[in-house]
Amino acid sequence: MNTSPSNLSAGQVRLRDVIDRDLPIFYDQQRDPEAARMAAFPSRDREAFMTHWAKILADESILQQTILFDEQVAGNIVQFMQDGQPEVGYWLGKTYWGRGIATRALAQLLEYVHVRPLYAHAARHNAASIRVLEKCGFVVTGTDTGLFEWDGQPVEEAILTLAAT
Repeated sequence: MNTSPSNLSAGQVRLRDVIDRDLPIFYDQQRDPEAARMAAFPSRDREAFMTHWAKILADESILQQTILFDEQVAGNIVQFMQDGQPEVGYWLGKTYWGRGIATRALAQLLEYVHVRPLYAHAARHNAASIRVLEKCGFVVTGTDTGLFEWDGQPVEEAILTLAAT
């Protein structure tokens, strides 16, 4: 079997509504220490995680989708309002990194999320996530520091904007 990067990225990416049985997979994905460090967002314990997702699923203003790669749950992507601004966020399980999956999932989401400007935040040290956003037309428009801490240090975030076309 050829497992070159080009072959690995050739799989099908699609979005579908989040279902309850996705949540344990999302929970395990966010527990990965390297993924948490890249996102600069601490892992939640099971109860806090499930409470958080119950709120997301109950909020009709939030668009939440499961990212599937060859019909396997690879992560999730959401569009929500934060401080009065429309934002997008995503989380991909580490085993799915580096295959272009996040870029393809975001591009699909943007096909039916037409609100602009649309914003995203990414930890400055997470170059891969920033690159995903840039490939989909987002531009770094600023930085913010101090909203979150990681290992006792403030996290510098890139603020990215997808402007109206």
